Amino acid sequence: MERRTFLKSVGVSTAAALAGIPARSRTAEAAETAAGWRTFEVTTKVEVASPSGVTRVWLPLPLAAETDYHKPLGNNWKGNAAVMRNHRDEKYGATLLFVEWSASEKAPAVEVVSRFSTRDRAVDLSKPMASSVKESPAVLKTYTAPTKLMPVDGIVLETSREIVHGAGSDLEKARAIYEWIVENTFRDPKTRGCGIGDIRGMLETRNLGGKCADLNALFVGLTRAAGIPARDLYGIRAADSKEFKSLGKSGDITRAQHCRAEFYVASHGWVPVDPADVRKVILEEKPGLTLDDPIAKRARAKLFGQWEMNYLSYNFAHDVKLPSSPGDPVAFLMYPQAETAEGRKDPLEPAVFKYEIVSKEV
Repeated sequence: MERRTFLKSVGVSTAAALAGIPARSRTAEAAETAAGWRTFEVTTKVEVASPSGVTRVWLPLPLAAETDYHKPLGNNWKGNAAVMRNHRDEKYGATLLFVEWSASEKAPAVEVVSRFSTRDRAVDLSKPMASSVKESPAVLKTYTAPTKLMPVDGIVLETSREIVHGAGSDLEKARAIYEWIVENTFRDPKTRGCGIGDIRGMLETRNLGGKCADLNALFVGLTRAAGIPARDLYGIRAADSKEFKSLGKSGDITRAQHCRAEFYVASHGWVPVDPADVRKVILEEKPGLTLDDPIAKRARAKLFGQWEMNYLSYNFAHDVKLPSSPGDPVAFLMYPQAETAEGRKDPLEPAVFKYEIVSKEV
C-alpha cells in the first residue's frame, strides 16, 4: 500500500497514542552517543485483506522496561479502527497494541511508529560482577517454569542432566548447554519463519534442525531443566551488523524477526547468549563454513556473553493470550497477529495479512 493511500485512509479516523515520542536535548543525545547508544525508529504498517466480521490485530511493542542495553522512547499509532489501545501481559509484562475494527470496515489499516535507543551488551565472565542485577525470587521462579512447548521434565530433563554432568557452577552448566547446542544442532533454511520452539519434539525425533525460536528455545528449556533461570527475548533485527553480515538487517525488516536467549547467575546477573546465531553464521556468512572456520569460532566465542544490539527487543513472553481473541494463546509474540470471523490469520502469509516493518537510525 502506498504511503499516500495509507495516510488518506487514516486522516479522518480515530487516532490514539500510548506516549508521544519525546524530544531530547543535543547535550543528552551527545552523551548517549559517547556511551555507545544508538537511536532507531521502527514503523509497522498493517492491512488485513478480505476482512469478515469483526477484525482484530495485535502488534508487539518495544520492551517497556529500561535496561542497560535498551531504552524505550515512546510509540505513536494511527488508524481507522474503533478501538486502539495498549495492553500489558500480566505474567511477563509484554506490551502490545490491540486494534479492533467493526464488521462494517472494509479496509482495516493501522500504523505504529516506535522509537528506542540501544547499545551493545557484553558481560565479562572472567570474574564476578559487583553490580550484577539481583532478581526477585518470583522472577527467577517464572523463568525456571515450563511452558506449553518448553517442558522441563521427561526427555528435556534427561538430556539436560547428560549435558551438565560433571559441570560445577551454574555458569559452567550453562556453558556446557550452549556448547552442546552449537555442536549438535543446525540451522534449517526450510523452517518457516523463526520456527515454533517445540523442544520436546526436537529431542524425541532427534531432528535438531530449525531456526532461532527452535534452537534458542532448546537452550532455554535445557537450562531451566538444570535449575538455572533462562528466558527467550523476542524481537527483530533493526540494523546491519558491524561484524557478521548474516546477523543484521536494515531498511525493510519485515522478515527480520529474531529470538535471543539469556540465563541468570547470581555472580553476573542476566547473561546474553545466542547459539542459534552461531549456526546462522555457519550457514549464511559465506559458503562452506564449518565449526572449525575462524569466522565460526569468533561467533561462537562472542555469542556466549555478548549481543550486538542492532536489535529491537519486544518481550520475554510465552503462551500469550491475545486480548478479546477467542483463539488459543500464541506460543510467543514476535510477529503481528490478526483475526477475523474466519479465524486467526497466518502471519507468514502476506496474501491474506499484509504488513510492512521498516527501520531507520535517527
